[in-house]
Amino acid sequence: MIFKVYYQEVASEVPVREKTKAMYIEAETEEEVRKKLSGHGFNIEFVQKLEGKYLEYEQNHQNYQLEQF
Repeated sequence: MIFKVYYQEVASEVPVREKTKAMYIEAETEEEVRKKLSGHGFNIEFVQKLEGKYLEYEQNHQNYQLEQF
């Protein structure tokens, strides 16, 4: 499964919408995604499972790239 992770790069800062970034990660569960990202210092705001037409839309977007952790 592919998950889209919304995050802030620095966990110690207050989340600001304009600084929110997104990355795509392949994993079996949301818990696995969070384990992969633990220790990287990100402030994870939301993890969203992508499937169906929404996944197709994201894959056709120019910023789509699976991250390897």
